[in-house]
Amino acid sequence: MPMDSEIAALLKQYGVDGPAPAEPPTVADMRAGNRTLSLAVAPDPPIAVGEVGDDRIAGVPVRTYRPETPAPAAPTVVFFHGGGFVVGDLDTHDGVCRRLCRDLGAVVVSVGYRLAPEFPFPSGFDDCVAVTSHVAEAIGEYGGGVLGVAGDSAGGGLAAGVALAFRDEGRPLAAQLLAYPSTDLSPGRSHASLTENATGYLLTTAEVENDIALYLGEMRAAADFPPASPLLATSHADLAPAVIGCGEYDPLRDEGLAYADALTAAGVTVHKHRYPGLIHGFLNFAARSKAADAAVTEMFREYGELLARSG
Repeated sequence: MPMDSEIAALLKQYGVDGPAPAEPPTVADMRAGNRTLSLAVAPDPPIAVGEVGDDRIAGVPVRTYRPETPAPAAPTVVFFHGGGFVVGDLDTHDGVCRRLCRDLGAVVVSVGYRLAPEFPFPSGFDDCVAVTSHVAEAIGEYGGGVLGVAGDSAGGGLAAGVALAFRDEGRPLAAQLLAYPSTDLSPGRSHASLTENATGYLLTTAEVENDIALYLGEMRAAADFPPASPLLATSHADLAPAVIGCGEYDPLRDEGLAYADALTAAGVTVHKHRYPGLIHGFLNFAARSKAADAAVTEMFREYGELLARSG
């Protein structure tokens, strides 16, 4: 089926439906453009939750969302925003986190991890591990129930990396929500969606390559191993159960679906989705697209069920 008509209209409205620029934009321009579009399509008025507060954990900026009527042992979700490891912030995914908090009745801790190129790999990943570790150790100060991780795009890859780290350390994690995750940064990757969806669907393959170069910096060899490339882990056994959803028209589609298949092959419970008509970043379009809203509703419901099953 063609691209979802409501998303296509939004891309045209905001002038991001054309071909990729001949030269990569500056990092400042990338961040400004991402922020402008994200805030433009966010729910208006913002989704109501019980409480929102900014703080720092292990020196990392975080924003914590608490539900209006928290359960005695509510789940806690540590969320990592997308943006190719280069753009995005606590504001660009405020609407996503508010909805997670409301729909799941969960305490959500959104992480403002350090970004490349100023802070290349593994700085951002280290921040994500540090925050998740603190929350795990002080869970009573948050929901008091089970702990899960979640993220979209680059944040989905970071969430997958954190899940691997927790497994390797023998630390419990109830579930992971990975929306169109970046799971394979290796130079030898040959996922068909990188070619099929190279241009015309907001995120381009050229942008993906540029983001990877900025993120890895001088540590290009890290791309062949986790946590930079969770898909290339030696084993995916004993990982937390997962919900993984990708849009049909997304350069990262096939590496996200491949990660779902790798987890399934390792005996991990996985809810895998390939959503027709949707593009990269559809979590942020849920307030403006019925198809994106339906996908987000399904993924959040399944994720909530995995958290409840573990509780």
